Amino acid sequence: MPEERLQKILARAGISSRRKAEELILEGRVTVNGQTVETLGTKAELGRDHIKVDGKLIRPPRQLVYLALFKPKGYVTTMSDPQGRPTVMDLLHGIRERVYPVGRLDYATEGLLLLTNDGDFANSIMSASSRIKKTYLVKVNGLLSPEEEVRFREGIPLGGRRTAPAELRIVKRAVNPWYEVVLIEGRKNQVRVMFQHFGKLVEKLKRVRIGFLDLRGLEPRKFRHLTPKEVERFRQLFR
Repeated sequence: MPEERLQKILARAGISSRRKAEELILEGRVTVNGQTVETLGTKAELGRDHIKVDGKLIRPPRQLVYLALFKPKGYVTTMSDPQGRPTVMDLLHGIRERVYPVGRLDYATEGLLLLTNDGDFANSIMSASSRIKKTYLVKVNGLLSPEEEVRFREGIPLGGRRTAPAELRIVKRAVNPWYEVVLIEGRKNQVRVMFQHFGKLVEKLKRVRIGFLDLRGLEPRKFRHLTPKEVERFRQLFR
């Protein structure tokens, strides 16, 4: 097996996404053959070199796992939580392989969440360049004006750069209306921040679809394995 960049090795081994792996390296939490690595260009070979994260030797996953979970409110989308809150990992009964969430849904958000130990798969799902749509149902505390809807769709300034164009349609017109929002990126608290930009607060938020995959057949707190056909269908979207 040829040498690869460390962040790619960590992702393939199911430790984290490539982005998170880069953070682990820069934080000095990764060693190769006993030497701490803090630069992103470092390469190694899994199986030949001894690669450790936080002192734990990493190995290739025995089996690639792809899960769809209906995340309920009141759970954080992390491996562990310093505040002691329940995490989505507490819901994965019977899963022996180490998997991790593909992107995040915040504590108060519910809906579809993918988990896997396939780093390349996770990276492709999260990358805006893959243009995989994430669909949300959103209840807010007031209607956007027609002009605000246009600006919402075009993208807003967020963290120093504009958000990618979004789809927006009203589902239920009321004092506290429901909108459907479709994004191709997943920046932190993006849906909430986009509505806040126009002075609107999100009261309820639910992700109902990732690409072609929706919540049908899932109840809150429950998960299922993706079928081989579903995994392959996602891979077709990456190409």
